[in-house]
Amino acid sequence: MPASNRRRSLTGLALIAIAGIIWGTIPLVLRAADGASVIKVFYRVLFAGVVLAVWMAATGGLAEVRRLPRRKLLQLAGQGAILTVNWVLFLTALDLTRVATAELLGYMGPVFVAALAPFVTGERFDRRIVLPMLLALGGIVVILTPQGLAIGGGAETLGAGLAFASAITYAILLLRSKKILHGVSGQALMLVEYTVATVLLLPFVVWLYLSGQGPTTVVSYGALAVLGVVQTAFAGILFLTGLRRVRTDHAAVLTYTEPASAVVFAAAFLGEPLTAATLAGGLMVVAGGALVARLDSGDVGHGPEAALSGTTDEDTAWQD
Repeated sequence: MPASNRRRSLTGLALIAIAGIIWGTIPLVLRAADGASVIKVFYRVLFAGVVLAVWMAATGGLAEVRRLPRRKLLQLAGQGAILTVNWVLFLTALDLTRVATAELLGYMGPVFVAALAPFVTGERFDRRIVLPMLLALGGIVVILTPQGLAIGGGAETLGAGLAFASAITYAILLLRSKKILHGVSGQALMLVEYTVATVLLLPFVVWLYLSGQGPTTVVSYGALAVLGVVQTAFAGILFLTGLRRVRTDHAAVLTYTEPASAVVFAAAFLGEPLTAATLAGGLMVVAGGALVARLDSGDVGHGPEAALSGTTDEDTAWQD
């Protein structure tokens, strides 16, 4: 791979890793917010959508959304519906079952992405990704197992099922991108997704407020605003910008920086113990990411990384 393309690939992986680390701060933010999970998702997409709309209005990006044909808008709206289901499933799972169980089952998604990408996106299966994937997933298992993975009563069993379902919806969300998102910028993609999610969640949010399950403090609303602006809009742009530069399965491995960093942040800011198992698992995740960074991604082709970021055939010609 030419040096310029190698730098491009490494930059993409770095952006994805940074996005994952930022996502790892989500549990810290959620600790400061009360209220039902659906309401938290609602404010996450609402604040993110508002920030993106203001930014795109200031930079002229809204013209892209207005030019999208009806069929394309409907396809993007479908992505927004899947995204909504994914986040509601995972946050509800966190409420119902142990954090370790929800995190581990929820993060089976990248495994599904790597396994199914050749059938959905047309990317050739990269056997070299198996070792980094196993290292990263194994690291998450090592980190989370001491926290308790046992499933107790009916609520915990339901939570575990919802976490696993969130992994499936994550994989669907990413893998169907190649066919429907080519030529759409990351900002336009997220704006449509978050707008659809806000509309879909609004009736449920009204009902939850009427039943007394809304946030109760100014701090809660401030935390949810941070969640929407930083962990959703900003981190999402970083992720999509990085995704355009690398293979889908390579990107999937780097997303394991999220649960690994979440444990470190919990130890640093919430007083949760940082054990030898945590450190060993974290090193395994880092090792998996380092191995991915050493891979030659020159055969990436026109996968969803191009579609998600709005790159054109000319933009990705270097990858062929």
